[in-house]
Amino acid sequence: MSFMTPEQFAAAQKANMETLFGLTNKAFEGVEKLVELNMQVARAALSETADNTRAALAVKDAQELLALQTSLLQPSAEKAAAYNRHLYDIAAATNAEFNKAAEAQLADFQKNFLGAVDNAVKNAPAGTENVVTLVKSAITAANNAYESVNKAAKQAAEIAEANFNAVTNTAVKATQATAAKTTKRAAA
Repeated sequence: MSFMTPEQFAAAQKANMETLFGLTNKAFEGVEKLVELNMQVARAALSETADNTRAALAVKDAQELLALQTSLLQPSAEKAAAYNRHLYDIAAATNAEFNKAAEAQLADFQKNFLGAVDNAVKNAPAGTENVVTLVKSAITAANNAYESVNKAAKQAAEIAEANFNAVTNTAVKATQATAAKTTKRAAA
């Protein structure tokens, strides 16, 4: 008894290659987005450095220098937080594409495996009904376990994203508070 015909094997290999090429393209898209983001950040940083240098050269006293430093502190923290958010979004989108492909592959594998089990059941000798029931129960239990783990992983990812957002917001607020305190001290 064979599980796959040569045509089915060839079709499976073709589908696997298509999946591989699709995932490779998604990975390249993620890298392209990352490179684009880094180029934008580098370009903005160069421009800001030039502006900040001009502003620093125009400073006339220590109080003005302190005020300039304070004014530069808050936007830097906000930009770092925005950059990290963009990085996270790129990674999450790429990861979602990989997970989607993996889930599709798993569903296809499960369908093929269940087809093979059903085929084996049709050809099973009399008296093996208990074994067939046991195999089907094991498959159902494995599917339920996978779904539970997958659900827990998605919940963990959601919690991690919420924590990331909370930490980012806290860091920006702390920087804003520090900048405000420094401004008050400089004015005094």
